[in-house]
Amino acid sequence: MENSSVNWGIIGCGDVAEVKSGPAFQKVNGSSLLTVMRRNEEKVKDFAKRHQVPNYTTSASELINDENINAIYIATPPSSHLNYALQAIQAGKNVYLEKPMVLNSNEANVLLNALNESDTKVTVAHYRRNLPLFIKVKKLLDTNTIGRVFSAEIDIAQSKNANLIAKTDDNWRLNSEISGGGYFHDIAPHQIDLMCYYFGDIAKVKKGAYANNASPNDIVKGEIDFTNGIRFKGSWNFAATNDSDKCTITGEKGTITFSFYNDEILVKTNEKRNTLKFENPMHVQQPMIEKVVGYFLGKNENPCSVEEAAVVTKIMDKFCGIV
Repeated sequence: MENSSVNWGIIGCGDVAEVKSGPAFQKVNGSSLLTVMRRNEEKVKDFAKRHQVPNYTTSASELINDENINAIYIATPPSSHLNYALQAIQAGKNVYLEKPMVLNSNEANVLLNALNESDTKVTVAHYRRNLPLFIKVKKLLDTNTIGRVFSAEIDIAQSKNANLIAKTDDNWRLNSEISGGGYFHDIAPHQIDLMCYYFGDIAKVKKGAYANNASPNDIVKGEIDFTNGIRFKGSWNFAATNDSDKCTITGEKGTITFSFYNDEILVKTNEKRNTLKFENPMHVQQPMIEKVVGYFLGKNENPCSVEEAAVVTKIMDKFCGIV
């Protein structure tokens, strides 16, 4: 039997929950945020007070087993994702799980098995699928604006002064035991997920050259052959001199070029140029959370399944030479 409302608890009240996602759980119809959890009592109390959340705790177990909560948002660093997700599934709670979903493909398989043996629902936070710019890219592709697509290429380059990556005091993103790898593991899941979302099933994945995946000098490259014949190449360089953030999709009639972190799409067809501009919502995960709430209430399909995110995890492992 489906619930009539989604009553959330959040595990992890860091930067992501502050603006990107946290307030949305209180703004979406059929959704309420009852409790937040963080190990630091002073910080979690402050978060609850500022965001008008009625309850807070320093115990994840207490939150997960609270009978008033039927859904858990896991927004901790990746190393704890699997453990908390398994606990929530065991407790019969639905889960909205931050990216990267888990540390590696082995953990993805564990999560898939646990989910398949339960009646719970899990959605992974590849929220860019539901932002206006990326919705428009998909519409341009679906309506054959550039004709049959031949290839797609991502070029991400970041100098030390660039700001694509969120900064923290302990910089856990550079600790592979916590993050799964370097900066690549922090931003690439969104980008690779969009490629799979746009282009479908995969025929082959090939890794490129990479260097010391757990350091800030990451250079990760990889290629994907999709079953529909589209070829993808990706390059992520976090020791660059100049900053770059670009995806170019090439078809028989032209190109679609966009940034993952800016607000416009450039469409070129038959020597015509059209620049489309977009504005994100204040809480960028809110459109996705609306879909998640609908899914948990039985009103729509899963906006991003564990199975889909496991494909992204496997691609990342391959790109980094883990498998």
